[in-house]
Parts: sequence; structure tokens; C-alpha cells
Amino acid sequence: MTSGRGTLTALHLFLVWAATAAVMPVLGFGVVVAGWGGGAGAAVTVLVLGVPLMVVLLVLAGLPARTVVPLCGSAGRRVGWAVAVFALGTLGVLAGLAAYSGDVDLGSAGTRIALTGVPYAVAAACFVPNRWVRLGAVAALAAGLVHGGFVGPAQAGQHRHTAEIARFREHPGLLYLGAAPSGMRVSRAVVGPASFSVDYRPVREGYESGHVGLVVRTPLTPAPRCPEPADKGATCTVDAHGVMRVIRRLPGGAVDITLTQRHHDAEVEVGSQSLDEPGLRRPLHTVHPLSDTELESLMREKAITQGY
Repeated sequence: MTSGRGTLTALHLFLVWAATAAVMPVLGFGVVVAGWGGGAGAAVTVLVLGVPLMVVLLVLAGLPARTVVPLCGSAGRRVGWAVAVFALGTLGVLAGLAAYSGDVDLGSAGTRIALTGVPYAVAAACFVPNRWVRLGAVAALAAGLVHGGFVGPAQAGQHRHTAEIARFREHPGLLYLGAAPSGMRVSRAVVGPASFSVDYRPVREGYESGHVGLVVRTPLTPAPRCPEPADKGATCTVDAHGVMRVIRRLPGGAVDITLTQRHHDAEVEVGSQSLDEPGLRRPLHTVHPLSDTELESLMREKAITQGY
């Protein structure tokens, strides 16, 4: 390609990019506002008026390329070229909107406006009868596909994952986990604004029954102490290690056992109607800060949620 033809080609593609980057965001915003205020009919009216205007601007952008792009050589063919560029470029814009709605990072508002014109410039480059220009267009298209289809979604997923971890870690003073009782596993954990609760159930759930609940919360008293007057039907004691034990006799002969102990600035309570006291002391005495590995495992298994 000679220097003169190269300059015309560059000017041609720049004009296509500039025209579409300036007008298409305005047209899109106008369609949204019209649809919001006047319904589908108003949105269609804006499209009916705006699309021909955009095609006219593309026809004007094709004037400098009359001697470079065969389809721009005459007025009639230039209109056909403009319609084709508009259609192909709009498909690219719609793909970009789909990627953006999927949380793919496309930069600041100014960057996104500038990117609006890129699909139209790439479409116009495909009609330039020059191998290097077309290869550049293919490279730009491939880069967009890789970012929008693979790199961008992966980054967006990582950002969501990081944000989710930050939400779970919002109250680290309550995120304590005890080792699961023998034959049990963590089945569910809920992070609340003032508590962290964990449910333990049998590994062979469905074949074996049982449940242990662990709750970590902000303490209401300096140390666990039995209520006064004592709860009816319950016995309460506090041992030398500060562990409060409450035993309630339930109808049908069942026994509900609850152990409560202070742990740093939090209060830890474990309780069960299916496990005896020695079994409950295992999660109580092994309470430790929830590690990143444990949190990742709970998130991966979708066993941890946010409570309100």
C-alpha cells in the first residue's frame, strides 16, 4: 500500500470510528430513555430516526475511501457498504453489551464510549482490499473475543470471589470454627451481622441421624452464667474452666445439651439433642479462626451463606 493510499485508509477508518463512537452511545441512551418514558413505541421511533442518520454519517465517512475501497466508489454502493458496516458493527456492540452485563471489565465510561466505535472500524477494515489491514481487523476481532469470552469473565469471576470473601470476613472476630464431631461434617454455615452459626450433620446423612449446632456471637455478659431464676425443666452448672452446661429434659425422653464458653472476645455455644457431652466438647475445645482454606472449601461446596 502506497503512502497516499495508507493515509486515506487511516483517515477512512478514523472517521468511521469517530462517527460511531460519537453517535451510537447517544442513540443507545435515547432508545433507553424513550423506552423508559414512552414504552416500546417511543423506543422504536427513536430507532427509526436514529439508524438512517447513522447510515448517512457512515456514507460520509466512506467518501475519503472512494479510491481505496471498491464498495465506496459510487454513491449507491457506498450506501450498501454503510448498511453492511452498521449491521456488522452493531453486532459487535451488542456482543460488548452482553459481556459488560456479565461483569466483564471494559474500563471507565470514557473508555467504553471509545470502544463503541471499534466494532464499526473493524467491520470497515474488512472491506479494505489490503491483506495487512484485514489481518489487523481479524487480530482486533480475535482480541475482543478472547477478552470478552475468556479473560474478562475469568477476571470478573475472580473479582466476585474476592468481594464475596471480603463480605464473609467483614466480622473476623466471630469467624471461629470447631472440629466436626466424630462421624460428622459441616453441612451449613451462616455469617450474620452479630453471629456465626455452623450446623454439623452425619457424613452418611440419610442413613444416620444427628445434628450439632455451633454458634459464635458477641457475648452479652462478661462470663457465661446460669440464669436466675433457673429455667424450668433445665439444670445449669458452670465448671472451673468457665464452661456453662445446660441440660434440658424434653418430652419423649430426649435430652438437649448446651455448652457455652468464652473464646477471646466472642462467646461460643454448642448444642445437640443427639450427641452426648464428651462429643460436644470436641468442637467446643477445638474452636479456631476460620482459615482461608476452610472458607474456600465452604464456598466451593456452597455450604456458607450470608444471613441478616
